[in-house]
Amino acid sequence: MRVAVTGTPGTGKTTAVEGLDTDLEILHLNDVIHEEEFVVEHDEERDSAVADLDAVAEFLDGRDDVLFESHLAHHFDADRVVVLRTHPEELARRLTDRGESAAKAEENAESEALDVILAEAVERHGEDSVYEIDATEAEPGEVAAAIEAVVAGEREPQAGTVSFVDYL
Repeated sequence: MRVAVTGTPGTGKTTAVEGLDTDLEILHLNDVIHEEEFVVEHDEERDSAVADLDAVAEFLDGRDDVLFESHLAHHFDADRVVVLRTHPEELARRLTDRGESAAKAEENAESEALDVILAEAVERHGEDSVYEIDATEAEPGEVAAAIEAVVAGEREPQAGTVSFVDYL
C-alpha cells in the first residue's frame, strides 16, 4: 500500500507523521528531494526549492508499503491520499512563527482557503482515494490517529467537507 500525506505547508504533516504507529516505511519527501539532489532550481521570488518531480516519481517507483509526506505528495502514485487542512489564519500564524515571510504565509493561507491542494489531489486520484482531515484544532496525536485510521481502512474517503472560504 502507498499512502501520500499532503497539505499546504504548515498544516502539520511532518509533525503528525512523526507520531504514527505504522509498519509502513515513512519518507519525508522534502528531505529526499534535498538528499538525492532532486532540486533543479531555486525560486527566488518564493524563496523555495523547485523539485524535479519526474526524478521523485522514479525514486518512489517500485516502493510498496510506504507512506510519504510533503506538500507535493499528491503528485505521485498512491492508493490513499490524506490531505491535511488548517484554517488559513492558523496556518499563517504557524508559518510566521517558524520564520516564513508575511508574504509567503499569506500566499499559503490563500491557497488553503481556495482548496488548491485538495482540488489537485481529487483531480489526480479521484474522490474515492482522498481523505480530508481538518487539523486546525487537533493535537498532533489526534491527527496521527486519523491518518492511522486511513491506513487501516477504518475511515471512509471524504473530500470537500472542510471549507475555509470565509477567510477570503
